Amino acid sequence: MNRETKNRKAESTVTARELSFRFGTNQVLNHVSFEISEGEIFGLLGPSGAGKTTLIKLLTGQLKPDEGCAMLLGRDTRELRAAEHKQIGIMMDNFGLYDRLSVYDNLSFYADIYHVSRSRIADILKSIGLYEARNTAAARLSRGMKSRLSLARALMNDAKILFLDEPTSGLDPVTTREIHSVLGEQRKRGTTVFLTTHNMYEAEALCDHVALLSQGRILEYGAPADVRRKYNHLNRLQLTLKNGQVLSLENSSASALQIKEYLEQEAIWAIHSTEPTLETVFIELTGEKLETCADCTAI
Repeated sequence: MNRETKNRKAESTVTARELSFRFGTNQVLNHVSFEISEGEIFGLLGPSGAGKTTLIKLLTGQLKPDEGCAMLLGRDTRELRAAEHKQIGIMMDNFGLYDRLSVYDNLSFYADIYHVSRSRIADILKSIGLYEARNTAAARLSRGMKSRLSLARALMNDAKILFLDEPTSGLDPVTTREIHSVLGEQRKRGTTVFLTTHNMYEAEALCDHVALLSQGRILEYGAPADVRRKYNHLNRLQLTLKNGQVLSLENSSASALQIKEYLEQEAIWAIHSTEPTLETVFIELTGEKLETCADCTAI
């Protein structure tokens, strides 16, 4: 593991303390607090309009909070220097792409800015499946390919912290898995990843910790499995029989005899536990699905 992280306790690289922010009279973030350790993938899970993008802008110094403070690599984000900015990689909705330049030239431009060797470009493009399109103008790329190019740009400077805003939005399942693999490799190298998403499966697959954000407030925080267990009120088993019948039974010894009888009759097609997903937890807390946010605009 790089950066001497293997043999020492992980340090906090991102800290939010009672962060609040308004656009006019719209309270976008309301006393948000959390810490992210070095080498961790942290997922901010919430619908469009919940305040995820605004939070990234606060944590990277693009916006200043109305209340509270944010720390990045031990420095207040209102006072970030060039040294800290060089340690940040950001992917935000095709941010910083030049349509007339080719894929390769887009990355060459940033390599020169960051004083990074252009020899990195080919390996990065291969890792995210864009190498064959390296001579294609950015304007001719599909939405998914532009997302991959934005991720490639974020990886160019070998950042200590990656801020990725919906990195797999619009991508096919194969490419999504490839990008998940890239993020897993970044974590192994000790890179901290701040990931926003409304995809519960992505959060559960990738994240060490997640925070559920709704209307500017963090409603729940923890490891994905821990959050799901906390809200496992029903704790039931679902049996699908070979005749198509679906049964819901208590996950307890009281159901053992009935299940035994079905097994002896070879009548069971499948058995599933019915623990909650992150989305069902979110719905329980807010009454809304992750893909929507009532009375919100994209923020």
